[in-house]
Amino acid sequence: MSAAELRESAPLAGAERTLHGWGRTASSRCRVIAPHGIEDVLQALASRSPSASGVIARGAGRSYGDAAQNDGGAVLDMTSLDRIVSIDSERGLVTAQAGATVAQLMAQLSAHGLTLPVVPGTRHVTLAGAIASDIHGKNHHRDGALARHVRSLTLCTPAHGVLEVTPEDDPDLFYATLGGMGLTGVIVQATLRAEPLACPWVAADVDRTEGLAQTLELMGASERHRYSVAWLDLLADGPRMGRAIVSRADPLAAEMAPPPRRPRRASGGAHPSETFSRKPALEVPHGFPAALLRPASMRAFNALRWRATPRRERGRALALAPYFFPLDALGEWNRLYGPAGLIQYQFVIPTGQERALERCFQLMRARRLPVYLAVFKRFGPAFGGPLSFPLEGWTLAIDLPAAAPGLRAALDELDELIAGCGGRVYLTKDIRLRREALTAMYPRLERFHSQRARVDPEGILRSDLGRRLGLCGVAQ
Repeated sequence: MSAAELRESAPLAGAERTLHGWGRTASSRCRVIAPHGIEDVLQALASRSPSASGVIARGAGRSYGDAAQNDGGAVLDMTSLDRIVSIDSERGLVTAQAGATVAQLMAQLSAHGLTLPVVPGTRHVTLAGAIASDIHGKNHHRDGALARHVRSLTLCTPAHGVLEVTPEDDPDLFYATLGGMGLTGVIVQATLRAEPLACPWVAADVDRTEGLAQTLELMGASERHRYSVAWLDLLADGPRMGRAIVSRADPLAAEMAPPPRRPRRASGGAHPSETFSRKPALEVPHGFPAALLRPASMRAFNALRWRATPRRERGRALALAPYFFPLDALGEWNRLYGPAGLIQYQFVIPTGQERALERCFQLMRARRLPVYLAVFKRFGPAFGGPLSFPLEGWTLAIDLPAAAPGLRAALDELDELIAGCGGRVYLTKDIRLRREALTAMYPRLERFHSQRARVDPEGILRSDLGRRLGLCGVAQ
């Protein structure tokens, strides 16, 4: 079908729905369309209805903020396009459609003795969502973000239709799309590198620290492990603030793996490879009372968790799924924060700016931010496009109740401190960043806008995040 025919076609049927991100903090009323193939995507992008307010693609809805919403406009629900097209075991490549999830990919790759080289903290994100966010994992210091491992993209664009994009043939558009929050085109298929999987286990070394100074000292030492992450207690008082459980791990050799369990019905357990697609054992119900999640109760929980962890443990065998995706054990855990929702705030501070990092912790303490969950990691060298988040340095992700008094003013202060030392905030988690802060944090924005002008000169691709931060390139 030609571009003219697409424009003259009747608009795709859709249903009005209220959408929000995983944080459940800002809702939008959108017309949700479920495309069945590339032609449907192209038709949605070709719409020129006077009342149209643009189009954005949406996957599993796991971005915390408003990146996959489009108030008053269309949203393409890509989850039905979830086929894994091919797995090439010899070349170590997997090709899949946009809506295939990390769980689906890992489950099918494991049957071929392969796995994904980079995974986020949940297995429920879609492939296209992971690419649009340029996801990173516990091994960024060794393996970088997803941008290093994507080999090609099939991209639907308003101006040029379907494009096959590779880092060799069109590096500017390719890297603008990785981390581009869906604003350079609708990803419908991608090929990425897979790597050998000896067995679905890791061997973890665990250390417990007494406070922030010891945590920073341990995390700052030379890192020989492939995976590294720390859980921080930021509700502890006095010198105990910032105490941590630091977990560093490497893939376990096949001969060291624990023996397979019996079938689940017989033992209540499951083989580790099966847990990639296993449903959570528990699910938080609708209407969970937010009053149960309070600083006092979380302070007690943190203390219990910290004390229950050995001071030092070496070579502990852990199955991949619970190691990579610990929060997935509890279904719909975002409901714990009640109807007001949560804000996850993630930032990175460059190497050499450790004093600024310490000032961030001091500011959080001074403003009494109720940090219910804090995850701390190291990043390796930056790689990717103008909106890619990781920089070589330190990254902290914190979960906070959105209704906490003074929260947004405190986060504005953190924004200034972070931007002032060359750091940045992760857009996939964002719901409240200001435009001027974005400009300071992402100095290559002009490169992103130049690709937008090339593939979407009329500003068809729009989202709530894009409008809020001025990324859509159209009059607001």
